[in-house]
Amino acid sequence: MLKAVTESTQKGSVSVCGGGDTVNLLKQVEGAKDHISHVSTGGGASLELVEGKELPGILALSDIN
Repeated sequence: MLKAVTESTQKGSVSVCGGGDTVNLLKQVEGAKDHISHVSTGGGASLELVEGKELPGILALSDIN
């Protein structure tokens, strides 16, 4: 699956990978992290981002201006 995601990202797709175990995998596979659009240690938050939910931290930062 990692190979498919990195290849798709290199062709222009946006990829989001999240969660501590996923980050550990990306560290083990040389160069993989460089071919992912966004890497997050927050697995649950990453899933909510992909689902289109509003994230409290993002909302708080948006209200600064």
